[in-house]
Amino acid sequence: MNIFIAPVSFSNTSLLNKILPELNRYLNSFDVSFINLPLEIESSYSAERGQYFSTALIAESIKLTDDYNGKVLVLVEFDLFVPVFTYVFGEAQLNGKHAIVSVCRLHEEFHSGETNDELLLERSLKEILHELGHTLGLIHCRDWGCVMHVSQGIEEIDIKGKDFCRLCLNKILSQTS
Repeated sequence: MNIFIAPVSFSNTSLLNKILPELNRYLNSFDVSFINLPLEIESSYSAERGQYFSTALIAESIKLTDDYNGKVLVLVEFDLFVPVFTYVFGEAQLNGKHAIVSVCRLHEEFHSGETNDELLLERSLKEILHELGHTLGLIHCRDWGCVMHVSQGIEEIDIKGKDFCRLCLNKILSQTS
């Protein structure tokens, strides 16, 4: 199965260069690659909130990639929201093809003012794997060691593992075999 990562308005090429080999390591039964996606983002921007509506961005992604054979994850650096939450790290279609992840609030600078590129990579991987897990039909897991554990704040991202637990991994493998 193909997994397409679409960086949109993404300037951190150093992070992108590290993400792809890591994703290929964690998702070794999938073909993970980058794609260029001319996503129109302005209509999803809320000036009142200073954020982008993630569901609208997924809808735009669907228009451009619905005929793609595989999963599509849009990766952005700007802040995302859904109306019922102040912010979201990402959003996905459960058992669908499309997802989005923002690295905006994953930067350590956002929380402590200090730069930590290794922590940014780890947090980004966890959230990308988490949202892709939803597209593969996984729901939130109770296991704190599992990447599918829900993260309502940055601390919870840091605590949870970056691997799928045995139960979640078995669900994924049953779909790909």
